Amino acid sequence: QVQLVESGGGLVQARDSLRLSCVASGRTFGSYAMGWFRQAPGKEREFVAAISWSSSTTYYADSVKGRFTISRDNAKNTVYLQINGLKPTDTAVYYCAGRLGLVTTNHADFNSWGQGTQVTVSS
Repeated sequence: QVQLVESGGGLVQARDSLRLSCVASGRTFGSYAMGWFRQAPGKEREFVAAISWSSSTTYYADSVKGRFTISRDNAKNTVYLQINGLKPTDTAVYYCAGRLGLVTTNHADFNSWGQGTQVTVSS
């Protein structure tokens, strides 16, 4: 498994932008499909975006399409989540996750998780 560390969260205003980063340790990052999930207070963890090891395939939750962009740089062992047009409903802890194999949107398929980074959006 890879170790994952997220960063880039914070307190922002509605309509602001953020870029979350997730740095992975280990030499096998390039073989991992990566995903971003989020969990708001009192709610279950939900899928946000995912990307295949080669970046050829990406998936997005309907609620974030057109505002969020997932990308990765395998040379830097890093996956990014660019968030534009932030809304108060985007407030949550954002988690980075990884899995060997095909990219999926199911959190149960991911076996490496970061500690999360808090994103708070004020109106």
